[in-house]
Amino acid sequence: MSIQELYKLFIQHPSVQTDTRKIKQGDIFFALKGPNFNGNRFALQALETGAAYAVVDEEIAGGNAQIITVTDTLETLQALAKYHREQFTIPFIAITGSNGKTTSKELIFAVLSSHYKTYTTQGNLNNHIGVPLTLLSVKADAEVAVIEMGANHQKEIEGYCVYTQPTHGVITNAGKAHLEGFGGIEGVRKGKAELYDYLGAHDGTAFIFDDYDYLWGMAKQVQHFVPYSTPGLKGIVQGKIISSEPFLLVAITNGLKENLTIQTQLVGDYNLPNVLCAVAIGKYFNVPDEKIKVAIENYTPSNSRSQLLHKDSNTIILDAYNANPTSMKAAIENFAHLHAPKKILMLGGMMELGAESIGEHENIISLIKKYQWQDVVLVGGDFAKIDHGFTFFPDSLKAKEWFAHQGFEHTHFLIKGSRSMQMERILE
Repeated sequence: MSIQELYKLFIQHPSVQTDTRKIKQGDIFFALKGPNFNGNRFALQALETGAAYAVVDEEIAGGNAQIITVTDTLETLQALAKYHREQFTIPFIAITGSNGKTTSKELIFAVLSSHYKTYTTQGNLNNHIGVPLTLLSVKADAEVAVIEMGANHQKEIEGYCVYTQPTHGVITNAGKAHLEGFGGIEGVRKGKAELYDYLGAHDGTAFIFDDYDYLWGMAKQVQHFVPYSTPGLKGIVQGKIISSEPFLLVAITNGLKENLTIQTQLVGDYNLPNVLCAVAIGKYFNVPDEKIKVAIENYTPSNSRSQLLHKDSNTIILDAYNANPTSMKAAIENFAHLHAPKKILMLGGMMELGAESIGEHENIISLIKKYQWQDVVLVGGDFAKIDHGFTFFPDSLKAKEWFAHQGFEHTHFLIKGSRSMQMERILE
């Protein structure tokens, strides 16, 4: 079956699933395979559950007319997503970066959806499966789409651009994340710059945080760009932090019709570029100033991303969705500057750092020791291989047991770590 023929079926059944547990009546099931799973084995079950068709790449007994056999299911999913994308002439905004891309994506979506029919990546479905699924979720009434792209090695963003075909793009930053896969910080920058390379080759527009000089070095191929910045630089939108105790209050000093203050529900000075990016994109797409302000102020972070929680008399910054040396350093420094009498760090190990892992964990230990804390608790990862002198647990469940028996009162906590550390379990 050709992609065009498959697309005709998709138009009749415009909902795609790769998980039989989520099948709804009339879905098209794509039987994907991985090292530890084979969706082909569940194709008939998907049909029994209500799927209209099942796309497979292995022979399925029974000769069911609802079974569509292809050479490679994943490649077919991506090709279908590309064909669907090509039916649109609206802006497609791609966003990637080492830190802040999901928060930026959510803020951009909040701003644009206040004025346009906007579709975006759900959660962090930002990989080789999530990106095509996101594209296929964009409906005919779309006026703009915001697509998040994650990557842990070079050529990955380049591959996503083939079927996303972004007209606009954002690289939030290029820091010390996935160093193992990218081969060091220069490899990170080269990999992220694949988005700029695509925009440059296809007459696209990049939104660039002017405070990060290195982004301009990565964007040499881009002819159209919209800078945003802190005051004194060349951003079309400029803003600064008024306060961050505990939530970030931002003043937009240039770029809007009137200077605005935006009271966010975001924790941490490091979220300023994310806010400015959303304002700049809103301004570029002619979203009214007041809608920009209200949209950002109403956005509440979730899913363990810079969440401010209250547990009895204690205050907790839960930033446990992910961690790398750049984001860990920013979170620790922000927490250190917070005015609170008792502060406790609970930090999980950082993953995918390769040969630099021990050194990067040692750098975090050195940073911790620059400040005064009520206590420091380290969990798992390469913290186990360092002589640091702090409380240590091999996993978050052990840390949870310790936490539950301490009887903390009127204490502030920062809980952060890589996804595999599951640091949020401490609060369960």
